[in-house]
Amino acid sequence: MGFKCGIVGLPNVGKSTTFNALSRSNAESSNFPFCTIEPNVGIAYVNDKRLYELAELVHPKKITPAVVEFVDIAGLVKGASTGAGLGNKFLSHIRDVQVIVHIVRCFEDEDIVHQDGDIDPKRDIETIDTELMLADLQTVENRMTKSLKLAKSGDKTAKQEIEILEKFKEDLEKGIALRRLDFKKDTEKSLIKELRLLSAKPVIYVANVDEDSINGNKYSNIVDEIAKKEGLESIVLSSKIEEEISKLETKEEKKEFMDMLGLEESGLDRLVKKGYDMLGLITFFTAGEKEVRGWTITKGTTAKEAAGVIHSDIERGFIRAEIISYEDYIACRGEKGAKEKGLVRLEGKDYIMKDGDVVYFRFNV
Repeated sequence: MGFKCGIVGLPNVGKSTTFNALSRSNAESSNFPFCTIEPNVGIAYVNDKRLYELAELVHPKKITPAVVEFVDIAGLVKGASTGAGLGNKFLSHIRDVQVIVHIVRCFEDEDIVHQDGDIDPKRDIETIDTELMLADLQTVENRMTKSLKLAKSGDKTAKQEIEILEKFKEDLEKGIALRRLDFKKDTEKSLIKELRLLSAKPVIYVANVDEDSINGNKYSNIVDEIAKKEGLESIVLSSKIEEEISKLETKEEKKEFMDMLGLEESGLDRLVKKGYDMLGLITFFTAGEKEVRGWTITKGTTAKEAAGVIHSDIERGFIRAEIISYEDYIACRGEKGAKEKGLVRLEGKDYIMKDGDVVYFRFNV
């Protein structure tokens, strides 16, 4: 698995259309609020050209890209954190995602109603942010009640926890999303992870524009300014164009269509890159006659840990990793040529994996 994104936004901003395009899925899309009741889950392949260049040399029976999982939840509204529009139920669906993809409406269309009557990206972003923070505030207060009871009985850990929770509560009440703060203590980070706090998750803003504004417009410029101010990422895409790209069968057709529009990459590809950078993710490859495959890991992952991503038995019985850099693999026209030039490295369990490593794990169980 690459990483898991939760797609959020107000009703009728193009979430389900974007989801369909990004995940090549079939989520229902309609011009009324709460069309999406249960979360739609879709898988999108990571378009990494290195994988296919490796496959051209190996000629495997199967090519398996790394993947991104998208979770599309119903449109949130003001008061979602207290149950408006079933919002508190919807918010629970994104507690386990690594990145929140916030779709912001940046297009005008008289046929598609906006719940507030006009297009205002700043207001819309603030509405969603407020609901995430209010949901977190409720979570923090519930935990504080529990911790206070434990602290009265002399639990030292609970006393330390209360101090952290009070800090969270103070910031949230000021309208400060927890992602904007720099938490350095492991206890703080651990508690954020345990409570699965929504406003602490990294956000990628997606400015959804009309087909004539693929390079941005006055609304998407506002989104970009907000993202930069918060130190977050943003991209501009047209969900309708992305949907058209997703329906094309071949790479050649997609490239021809994007060239016609002046697009170097699809919105999905740009979104994935932003997510990888934001989360500190890299890709390593395995290449054999049966399969050439991309695997996603975090920077700093050891060879033994990377083996566990493939299978726990390989990690448990790890002996060594035989590694060729992607560049050497391509330059030498494959594993055989790399071996002849002495470019296959034997690495132990503590080797730190690098982006593009082509690996064969030796193990014994």
